[in-house]
Amino acid sequence: MDALLAEIRSCRACAAHLPLGPRPVVQASATARLLLVGQAPSMTVHTTGVPWNDKSGEQLRRWLGIDREVFYDATRVALMPMGFCYPGRGTSGDLPPRRECAELWQARLLGQMKQVELTLLIGQYAQRHFLGETRKAGVTETVAAFAQYAPRYIPLPHPSPRNTGWFKHHPWFESDVLPVLRERVQQALAPSIVP
Repeated sequence: MDALLAEIRSCRACAAHLPLGPRPVVQASATARLLLVGQAPSMTVHTTGVPWNDKSGEQLRRWLGIDREVFYDATRVALMPMGFCYPGRGTSGDLPPRRECAELWQARLLGQMKQVELTLLIGQYAQRHFLGETRKAGVTETVAAFAQYAPRYIPLPHPSPRNTGWFKHHPWFESDVLPVLRERVQQALAPSIVP
């Protein structure tokens, strides 16, 4: 795993397309039991090199009911974006994650994380990639149907402050999804009992 992570972190495949240059951001280990698949690092994350080290990450940790110490414990939690580098800014937010990352790295990384019990799919790009034809028409419908993807996956909207309106218009997310999410996260992170 260490060799693969070093290879990922030194990747320059998209250098010509990245306005701030490559800086792959990922957290993983062979023992992680919870995997979060997001979109791509924000500019703040690019600057610090720490995944989910921004307002979206703060919201995400509140949703999960875990603190920074647990969240950044790579032996328990893996953090893998669809695109490992900050893609740049578009007209209405950050650009989509570059496709090369999934093609180059995801299968190899997932192949070394055999203890993952729960994968959280955050946003449309992760949901499209992992759920394929089983995903619904959009993020709202896919998240509303979260129980259909159990026990392996829980689809989530992006926790960005830009989505405040979405959360206000969909109160069922907080009342129906978050309690199940927190329970499943605690189950995935609970120590294994070996007889």
